[in-house]
Amino acid sequence: MPTVSQRGQNCPPSPIRKLVPFSDEAKKRGIKVYHLNIGQPDIETPPNVMEKIRSTELKVVEYSHSAGNLSYRKKLVEYYNRVGVSVTPDEMIVTTGGSEGILFAMMSCLNPGDEIIIPEPFYANYNGFAVSAGVVVKPIESFIQDGFALPPIKAFEEAITPRTKAIMICNPNNPTGYLYSKEELELLRDIVKKYDLFLFSDEVYREFCYDGNQHFSVMNLEGIDQNVVLLDSISKRYSACGVRIGVMISRNKAVMATAMKFAQARLSPPTFGQIAGEAAVDTPASYLEAVLQEYVRRRNIVVESINKMKGCFCPNPGGAFYAVARLPIDDSDKFCQWLLEHFNHEGQTVMLAPATGFYSTPGRGKDEVRISYVLKTEDLKNAMVCLEEGLKKYPGAH
Repeated sequence: MPTVSQRGQNCPPSPIRKLVPFSDEAKKRGIKVYHLNIGQPDIETPPNVMEKIRSTELKVVEYSHSAGNLSYRKKLVEYYNRVGVSVTPDEMIVTTGGSEGILFAMMSCLNPGDEIIIPEPFYANYNGFAVSAGVVVKPIESFIQDGFALPPIKAFEEAITPRTKAIMICNPNNPTGYLYSKEELELLRDIVKKYDLFLFSDEVYREFCYDGNQHFSVMNLEGIDQNVVLLDSISKRYSACGVRIGVMISRNKAVMATAMKFAQARLSPPTFGQIAGEAAVDTPASYLEAVLQEYVRRRNIVVESINKMKGCFCPNPGGAFYAVARLPIDDSDKFCQWLLEHFNHEGQTVMLAPATGFYSTPGRGKDEVRISYVLKTEDLKNAMVCLEEGLKKYPGAH
């Protein structure tokens, strides 16, 4: 019998989705499962976006330009201008979700065997994209006790080898919710410039910055225009994950010309997704303001609840809608499975993502979980009760 590829064997399973069979079984037993494992908000997609999808009448759903519809790219220029980023339609390629943009960036900028430095914990699928591109991830540690702040520049320098070609960040961060400051990004800029590296920045959570803090884009770092690749998506911003529309942006013409070859090979991004994305740019500011306030309420419930639980610690996220919490448990993979397989509190349980899947360093994240506070406040309160009761009964608690 033929064997599957080594690449396929090396690609890690999603820590976010791998427990789905256990949640399905729990539901079959009549257990209500609170899904805090995945970044799928329950907030409604903006009405103007839904109305545009419903009212679109096409006689033929045809291919778009491989870079995406020009009308959409022009509309994106408006959006980026509003957030203080100056770009042109020629500096962007519309992608099938932010995911495809990350893959295009890696394949356009790095050769197989080249290394990319990523502070960990990081979005688990970066590992999958790296495997697909033949790229080696070199993690450097950030720590829960300091809220997962950017590691010292010394740690980046120590990780650099002759094979290092890029650094990647997510800002605000998934899974930690940490918001990198302008000062931290300027330190990164200096090292990118010193070693002539690419800097990939995943900024899909830009709108979700809390406590009066402002987002600063890598596109506005001076002196590294040719090094920066911005990756973005409408999935979280407009609660439109299934639309599958993202964008890759760079002022480096050679990078964009190379990425265009990959874009042409996959033909074009989704037509209806682009129609939705174009409409989304005109979403009223009041929608985003209300969503931001709602996430602050949700964050506060999760963080305050966990920090009141015995032996637990959860830093206060500065952005996105995730938190990583340290729990008094022996193994987060076992604990998250146990919650679904063997536990319920008054017919309810909670589904979390083990933090092990967000680290590349073996053994890290064993006592940590990622929580997506994407459910309404009443559900989050119930989920926190389930978590606290679960910790009291879990056989591997300490």
